[in-house]
Amino acid sequence: MALRDTDWAVAQYEAVRALLPQAKMPEQANRAAHLEEIADQFDVFILDAFGVLNIGETAIPGAPERVRTLRQMGKHLRVLTNGATHPAQVSHQKFAALGFDFRLEEIVSSRDALNEALKARPETGTWGAMAAAGSQLESLAVPCAPLGFDRADYDAACGFLMLSTAEWTEAQQALLHDSLAANPRPVMVGNPDIVAPREEGLTLEPGYHAYELMRQLNIRPQFFGKPFGAVYDLAMTGPPKVDPTRVLVVGDTLHTDILGGAARGYRTALVTDHGLFSGMNTAPYVAQTGIVPDYIVPTT
Repeated sequence: MALRDTDWAVAQYEAVRALLPQAKMPEQANRAAHLEEIADQFDVFILDAFGVLNIGETAIPGAPERVRTLRQMGKHLRVLTNGATHPAQVSHQKFAALGFDFRLEEIVSSRDALNEALKARPETGTWGAMAAAGSQLESLAVPCAPLGFDRADYDAACGFLMLSTAEWTEAQQALLHDSLAANPRPVMVGNPDIVAPREEGLTLEPGYHAYELMRQLNIRPQFFGKPFGAVYDLAMTGPPKVDPTRVLVVGDTLHTDILGGAARGYRTALVTDHGLFSGMNTAPYVAQTGIVPDYIVPTT
């Protein structure tokens, strides 16, 4: 496999660009030192997790304090994450341990959007789940079981849920591929990210494997989470109705955070000192993709 660096990740997202939302972009990005500097322009802050609040299991320096300051200024806060491994309660506990004061209802994930869609599914039977230990599959709206290394479990599934690659292997991906090739069934992707920034570098996420299945089998998975629209509806159920231009989406990736926010008519801010573009000049990537944030900030 090619080296999983930022160039590789951007190329992967560009390869599936036709499947992503379209959005009107500003002509150029403005610069700010951090979110507090531009806070007076916005009423609602929708914050990504990885690359904005934390890297893996470590809080970004100053991020908990910045969040508290925004709250003291009367801003409405949401964490909007494509992390689908655990229910929101687990994420809430994690953020609390990292020093953040988010309320449970302020945390919205792609898993939540997936679960809402599952409630309306007509299938009967058990779904097979790409999942990690502790994923609490019983909290989902349909019966499901983790996928291991027995082909019979794949063939017996009425459909597939892609939640986490933390324990996923190439052998399991091959079993999923072969089972779908023999009998196409629904594939619902709880995390559309291709990569995620962690302490050890960029890791492959469920979106990568879903797009691979698309290319290989000519199937069309359903994606839930940024940049796709349903998750933003969930994120905005709590705050009061506001002008979309008074909502700021903050993230570390162009194709998920910035594109998704812009497609909803929100303003956007790209964080550059952490996450996908850590330590890099973002100008070439903005020019290459045409995805232009309203603001570029080094840190939260």
